[in-house]
Amino acid sequence: MDYTQIKGPAFVLDEQALENNLSLIQKVRDQSGVQIILALKGFAMWKVFPKVFQYLNGATASSLYEARLIFEEMGTKAHTYCVAYRPEEFEELCSYSSHMTFNSIKQFNRFIDQLKDNHPEISPGIRVNPEYSEVETELYNPAAPGSRLGEVIDNFGGNLPAGVEGLHFHTLCESSSYDLEKTLAVFETKFGKFFPFLKWVNFGGGHLMTRKGYDTEHLVNLLRAFKERYPHLEVILEPGSAIAWDTGPLVANVLDIHKSHGIQTLILDVSFTAHMPDTLEMPYRPKVRGAGDPVEGKPTYRLGGTSCLAGDYMFEYSFTNEVQVGDKIILEDMMHYTMVKTTMFNGVHHPDICIWTKEQKLETVRKFSYEDYKNRLS
Repeated sequence: MDYTQIKGPAFVLDEQALENNLSLIQKVRDQSGVQIILALKGFAMWKVFPKVFQYLNGATASSLYEARLIFEEMGTKAHTYCVAYRPEEFEELCSYSSHMTFNSIKQFNRFIDQLKDNHPEISPGIRVNPEYSEVETELYNPAAPGSRLGEVIDNFGGNLPAGVEGLHFHTLCESSSYDLEKTLAVFETKFGKFFPFLKWVNFGGGHLMTRKGYDTEHLVNLLRAFKERYPHLEVILEPGSAIAWDTGPLVANVLDIHKSHGIQTLILDVSFTAHMPDTLEMPYRPKVRGAGDPVEGKPTYRLGGTSCLAGDYMFEYSFTNEVQVGDKIILEDMMHYTMVKTTMFNGVHHPDICIWTKEQKLETVRKFSYEDYKNRLS
């Protein structure tokens, strides 16, 4: 990627890196015999939906807008799940959906007659909470005590509601195949008695199979073994981050270098809270090209966002050389859970969205303006 062509700030998707990820995921799909679909909550860059659909079975939505985007830009119907369905949206949502998963038995009972009468082609399911998760960060743990996401086994009273065709769990987050194996064992133990009455099971997202070191062979064997035990069940996985993992950076520019109490802060033309919120929410420390953890004797700086939020910064990084105003800062791996979560807080300028093509050219697919900011408000 030729960064001299990128004025920034910009999210830049590497087309070849995306294809590499999709090829790996397609291989897992074909070898295991499962369906793999894209979770839009992690990556919804619809400009590349046609490419994604060449490799995957489709996509999953968690809202009317996501389902409509899948239908319009991928040309297929969504596997839809919502924490709760709005009655005034339900009919339109059905028109974009092939599967509909309900978060609770109450929601299922409320809408199942409408679904059967008006859309008998849609396959209904219920999200379950196996009450087991390897996720340590509470913010991202759907199986935490008191979780609002999915039904625990006790709520079924020993019976599967009539008309349920699938069960869906989602308890992983950037997890390994071994985490899935442990979760799957609990899922089978608690809900396996319902399997003979089902058509499909959905193992949710969080399967980070494109991360270096992920054991895809173990994943394939795990999925094959499950399908051998339950050959009548269609198995669905819906990763999000795995599709866009390490497929491009957020390119920023240094606007100023602020000094206070011996601390130097590079003021960037991007914002952590507005453009990379997971860095503060999870939190995690993004990788920066040409920089690393603080080293005594090396030029060391904090990275400061351009909003007025006091905490809009990252702690110190050390660089090989002194950084100057006008230099570019390359924040790595910024394609997933960034563009789908950005805001225009404080009216800060939103980065462009670009693609670095396989022909080694920069294609700018979206620019943002004052009108985008104004039209979000009233």
